[in-house]
Parts: sequence; C-alpha cells; structure tokens
Amino acid sequence: MGADTDEDLVRRIGAGDPAAVQAMVTRKLPRILALAARMLGDAAEAEDVAQETFVRIWRHASGWRQERARFDTWVHRVALNLCYDRLRKRREWTTDELPEVADETPLPDALPGDEERRVHDALQRIAPRQREAIVLVYYQELSNIEAADAMQVSVDALESLLARGRRSLQTMLVGDDGND
Repeated sequence: MGADTDEDLVRRIGAGDPAAVQAMVTRKLPRILALAARMLGDAAEAEDVAQETFVRIWRHASGWRQERARFDTWVHRVALNLCYDRLRKRREWTTDELPEVADETPLPDALPGDEERRVHDALQRIAPRQREAIVLVYYQELSNIEAADAMQVSVDALESLLARGRRSLQTMLVGDDGND
C-alpha cells in the first residue's frame, strides 16, 4: 500500500477520518515545529502554533481545494501567519512609545476591493520562497537580517528572493489588469 498524498489525507480529514488526522500530524508536525521555533525562538510558543495549525487543517480540510494552492504551501502559510500574529503581539507589548507620525500609506494587503484581491492572488502565485521573503519583510516588517535568519538563508539570498519576488509580482499585476 503506497503512502497517502497530502491531498488524499486532506480529503480524508475533511470526511472525519481520525487515522488521516494522525497521519497528517506525523507527517507535518516536525516541519511546523521547526518553522515556528525558528520564527519565535520559544519552544512552548512553537508548540502552540503547531497545535493551532492542525486545528485549522481539521476545520478547513473539507473546504480546501488543490487548485487554489498546494496543501504544503497553505500549511506553511498558516503556520507563518500564526507566528506573525505572536510576533506582532510581542512588538505591541514591548513598544513603550508610539511613533510621532503614523505612516498613512496603506499596505498592499489593505488596498480596497479588487486591488486587494489581485495582490493576494498574485502573491499566492509566486514561488513559495519568494512569497515567504516578501511576507516576512513587507507584511511582517522584519528586518532583512531577521527575515534571513527566520528563513535560514544569507541576507544576500534573502535580497535575491525579494528582488525576484517583486519582479514576479510586478509582472503578474501589470499583466493581470483585472480585465479578464
């Protein structure tokens, strides 16, 4: 009997198969724990992120569709987002003073309606490592050094990923003007 693919396991999880849940945890837990531990620097928080990631897999398995994103990419993104939430909370707790003037420029993910959707869709279509670099630096506001450390790459490699990711996004957004 061959090993189940992620897609098969997700389908079975969506159907309520407890053996599929266990198989998915066995398959994905080490990677999610390692990612969260690198991002957060705290083993207990990494375990919390991993647990919440699997809760989300369980909750959303029946609605997941392969054509939207590879399952492994989606899981990676869920875990990263949970890490980012924790990092933002840490930053909120450790900031003693507010900046004198807030930057009113909207982030790309805060654009209204169709623009927001287009950016989101384009971000999902670029290479996973480029997307990860862009999310860490632009959306999560980590320095290049912090983002490179979280991704376990050199700063030069991170900057290369950022440059390629920006070019890919620009090509997609300019080429996909919403007039399908």
